[in-house]
Amino acid sequence: MSDETGPIDPLPPLVSLANARTAFAVPPDVAYFNTASLSPMLHRAVAAGHAGLQSRATPWNFHERDWFDAVEVLRGLFAEVAGVDAEGVALVPATSYGLGVVARNLPLAPGTDILVLAEEYPSGIYTWRARSVGTDIRLVTVAREPGQTSWTEAVLAALDERIGLVSVPNLHWTDGALVDLVAVARRAREVGAFLVVDASQSLGVLPLDMAEVQPDAIVSVGYKWLLGPFGRAYLWVAEAHRAGRPLEQNWITRAGADDLSALVDYTDEFQPGARRYDQGARTLIELTPIAIAALEQIRAWGVAQIGGALAVVTADLAGGLGRLGLEPSAPPDRRAPHILGIPVPDAARPRVLPALEQAGCYAALRGSSLRIAPHLHITPTHVERLVSAVGSVL
Repeated sequence: MSDETGPIDPLPPLVSLANARTAFAVPPDVAYFNTASLSPMLHRAVAAGHAGLQSRATPWNFHERDWFDAVEVLRGLFAEVAGVDAEGVALVPATSYGLGVVARNLPLAPGTDILVLAEEYPSGIYTWRARSVGTDIRLVTVAREPGQTSWTEAVLAALDERIGLVSVPNLHWTDGALVDLVAVARRAREVGAFLVVDASQSLGVLPLDMAEVQPDAIVSVGYKWLLGPFGRAYLWVAEAHRAGRPLEQNWITRAGADDLSALVDYTDEFQPGARRYDQGARTLIELTPIAIAALEQIRAWGVAQIGGALAVVTADLAGGLGRLGLEPSAPPDRRAPHILGIPVPDAARPRVLPALEQAGCYAALRGSSLRIAPHLHITPTHVERLVSAVGSVL
């Protein structure tokens, strides 16, 4: 951007997978391994954010169609990246909002249970707890018992006819241990249970086989593996659930809302698909361009290709840490390609993050694990630096 009122600089071009590091606004001396918490930004997303702020700063250049057009571009891009149909996508501010929509609209039979994972991300747990208050619906929390080698095995052992809803991710957020959603979905259909997937730690890296999984709903934040802004999240609902009750009553999701001169002609009809579940401030003038720019780059790279490239990085990390005597909490065939959970000895636990930061490395402690979550900006030098820093506290 040249100045406050001058022309806006064009977005940087899309970057090939071979040159992916150049796409990120990450300094060479920073080794950032915490995408599972908050993603780094793409250069093109930063430029798009500048353009969004410029648009907001000059409202006389904002036209009536601008309330609607960019969000439909975003809806379509998310659908492409997630492998879903755009008509089922709702634009929401957070996973908690999306899960709130789902909890309000899935008709759970009295006396049925809701299955969740132990130490799952809090937004889902709090939502389902609230859904059960004042009812005879219980939360069934599944933990991996001795002898159970995977979350999938633990879930399937607990998934019987008493379960009315299964709310699981396709990998555990603390250590990247996979849940086989195809197997869980198959069993859920056998017992007549709804399936809700929190894909916040996987969309953008792991393709989701919609034909096999057939979930009732998917939620995801946009600021992790979708490389987007804080404040934009996504909800997809199956066609059977698109005529439900939204959490809020706003004007922009109503039929005919694009005729601003007729907003006082109130209507109870909504726009088609899942748009009725969109948040009221869905236009997000400053943020929507960032989300679009990020999803365009992910689409250009390809979700499966991103996952394949990150699998190489995490394999190198696992190998280096293994030479220190530290093994990931899940074996290669049961963990995601982009997140490693490394159990750290108790004596080293208070010192590991300070040692990493001193070396310019950034990761996180989650549960009992050092959670390492790289993206495509990580180089072999960064891997060596992290391994050396961890080794210094053992």
